[in-house]
Amino acid sequence: MMNGYNEKRELDEDAFGPKGNIVSAFDAFPKSKPQYVTRTSGGGKWTVAMGLVSLVLFWSELGRWWRGTEEHTFAVEKGVSHVLNINLDVVVRMRCADLHVNVQDAAGDRILAADRLSRDPTAWAHWVDGKGMHKLGRDAQGRVITGEGYTAEHDEGFGEEHVHDIVALGRRRAKWSRTPRLWGAEPDSCRIYGSLELNKVQGDFHITARGHGYMAFGDHLDHNAFNFSHIISELSFGPFLPSLANPLDRTVNIATAHFHKFQYFLSVVPTTYSVGRPGALGARSIFTNQYAVTEQSQEVPDTTIPGIFVKYDIEPILLNIVETRDGFFVFLLRVINVVSGVLVAGHWGYRLSDWVAEVLGRRRREQSVGVLGVKGQYDD
Repeated sequence: MMNGYNEKRELDEDAFGPKGNIVSAFDAFPKSKPQYVTRTSGGGKWTVAMGLVSLVLFWSELGRWWRGTEEHTFAVEKGVSHVLNINLDVVVRMRCADLHVNVQDAAGDRILAADRLSRDPTAWAHWVDGKGMHKLGRDAQGRVITGEGYTAEHDEGFGEEHVHDIVALGRRRAKWSRTPRLWGAEPDSCRIYGSLELNKVQGDFHITARGHGYMAFGDHLDHNAFNFSHIISELSFGPFLPSLANPLDRTVNIATAHFHKFQYFLSVVPTTYSVGRPGALGARSIFTNQYAVTEQSQEVPDTTIPGIFVKYDIEPILLNIVETRDGFFVFLLRVINVVSGVLVAGHWGYRLSDWVAEVLGRRRREQSVGVLGVKGQYDD
């Protein structure tokens, strides 16, 4: 009889055993046959939603891994330093022949900065728009775009978004941009730019009028020619890294009188940017400086020396900024954990939504039966 049942019913043994090659036979997650599966639109929607969420979280993990983790620590600077570079790019609304640029530090040394810096006649309108704002842009390496090209050894550059970009850029040489051509315009301003090597002590960098600076000799400039309106495109300490943003970059200050004094008080903090732990394989670092600034400007009587004064002080601390990044396999493990969590949460969300839909559908059917009066109407 059992044999007859088998012959009559033709029992399909494939429904109870593996189907396909040997790999399918050892599948840890066997699949149901298509005739036993009911496809719903809700499952497709949940699948699409889980795919989108997984993609967003994967992109977020990738960005976090690429940026790395920054650690900021402070320590007393243990090394012995002697010199400090100052990088300056400023435009003053006076003729170059009427300006004196000097540095005097706490060691008593007085440096004639004008002899070491470049001074080019220029037009104020080439640098500032009608609203008094700095109108020249910057390229990808942070240099002011003057339209005259550059003499940099590398055309490509990095931004300052991440520490590894700053370190990569710090290993390349950058040179100053050229001054825009006058094209027949009357030069009414002077661009002063370049790098100075100073003593690493407290000092005072000042731009004054001819015959009116500290220990100034020679003829005195007429007071009506004073105009210390200025534009600061670059003011930094240490290696010349134009991509690093400094507080005074793109500063425009307008003098409201002939006798106007601008003062900037800077606190310079030695800073080290490092990629990877110091001493680790492939670790790279550069040394530079950051600063905080306080600004004061006011009209002064004719008994006071007008001009632009930058007073800087070197802080005895060292700021270490270290960027570390997990290995690729650690990143891959984090991605797997995130995607797995999304799949588990999506599965439970689908089951819960399916159960809620089933309960609500059953309640609607019961209410519709009661309203029509079919149930229990002909019991007797």
